[in-house]
Amino acid sequence: MPHELGPEGPARRVLVIDADPAARRMALQALSGFARCMEASDEDAALAALDRSEPDLVVACLDQGPATDPGLIETIRFSGYEGPILATSARGSLTVAVEAMRAGASDVAVKPVAGADLVRRATLLIESEAKARPVVPQRRTQPDFEGFIGASGPMKAAYEQIRRIAPSKAPVFVTGESGTGKEVTAQALHARSGRPAARFVALNCGAIPKDLIESEIFGHVKGAFTGATEDRAGAAELADGGTLFLDEICEMDLALQTKLLRFIQTGEVRRVGDTRIRKVDVRFVCATNRDPLADVAAGRFREDLYYRLCVLPIHLPPLRQRGADVLALAEAFLARFAQEEGRHFHGFDEAAARIVAAFPWPGNVRQLQNVIRRLVVMHDGDWVTAAMLPLALAHGSQHQPRAAIAAVPVAKPAVEPFWLQERRIIEDALAAFDGNLSRAAAALEISPSTIYRKREGWAREGLAKAG
Repeated sequence: MPHELGPEGPARRVLVIDADPAARRMALQALSGFARCMEASDEDAALAALDRSEPDLVVACLDQGPATDPGLIETIRFSGYEGPILATSARGSLTVAVEAMRAGASDVAVKPVAGADLVRRATLLIESEAKARPVVPQRRTQPDFEGFIGASGPMKAAYEQIRRIAPSKAPVFVTGESGTGKEVTAQALHARSGRPAARFVALNCGAIPKDLIESEIFGHVKGAFTGATEDRAGAAELADGGTLFLDEICEMDLALQTKLLRFIQTGEVRRVGDTRIRKVDVRFVCATNRDPLADVAAGRFREDLYYRLCVLPIHLPPLRQRGADVLALAEAFLARFAQEEGRHFHGFDEAAARIVAAFPWPGNVRQLQNVIRRLVVMHDGDWVTAAMLPLALAHGSQHQPRAAIAAVPVAKPAVEPFWLQERRIIEDALAAFDGNLSRAAAALEISPSTIYRKREGWAREGLAKAG
């Protein structure tokens, strides 16, 4: 997801993870003027936040009751997050610091951390990351349509819908399973709308705390609430003349839905704590991976707001219904990540291609992208082979027609070695939870760090054999 536009350009984003509500609140208050903040109280909430939006910095408290556990850092790194991590702990020992750095932390601070020191450390880490990030020439992959890759019948129908409705001022409501490309759709609509290119503002309603989302949409004035140290324009004003994309709209609180409805009807916004009314002109694009009519029936989403927003509906097909698009996307991701990571892959061999094409991809394009990225990081070679793919992919094809299973012969001994069974169980659990290490560990009743270390060991063995 692109950075939301702030008054002076793209805003920084920080994710604060702390089980202590008071400590978390103090950190958020200190960082509120420095960055747009997300918060999480535990590992699952942190992984969910990272899945929705990649922050510029993660501030993670390692204290869990009487112990300090660097496993949280390992889990964050295993999820694919590559940015800086500031680990915090009330136990300021050298051992804690060393373990945190070994787990992948960029810096360690002893709690309580003064607000000014927290901002100073955050600034240094983000700036150091920006300077250290290499500029890699990208192998450009020509999209089939406005950032989309795929020429299947369902996608051609979606492209035609976008072409027809993009010039309209009417609101668009995009539905589809998680990971199908709803934000790419919003960006394509904006690109073809004739509105200024820079006036596209995206807001994820599920990633922002309920007590802050009104301020994020409508802005606030200085002193409107604790931490409001200056006047700030919201997403509605920043998108004036352009497109406001509200992702996960069904997560919005009912009270705020009422204010959003009034905004849509009048085109008027009032910043939190302000008396002045401002007129703005925005084109609304909303999205959800849920059934909005079911939420309306359950009383979770206002019926009048739904019909105001769902003037021009677009439904995106799941990846499993897109045929040859699966391999086209996989090859495009492989080319991109191989270029970024300095790998030598040219494509997929026949067996690997059959497995990728046969897998149902419950997490859709996002899951495919994550799998290919992890594969490129962990392996190298001229061609992706079936052995490089997670075992769960081959076994996931059991949900496909029998002919598809027959196309991928897998020779299995009568009795498999224990390590191979263990590896399959872990990979299957990860696939079942769309790569969410924390949930997979909970289902298997083991710690996330156990999964992390085992997969790290398998990767080392694979590299040793390849060498």
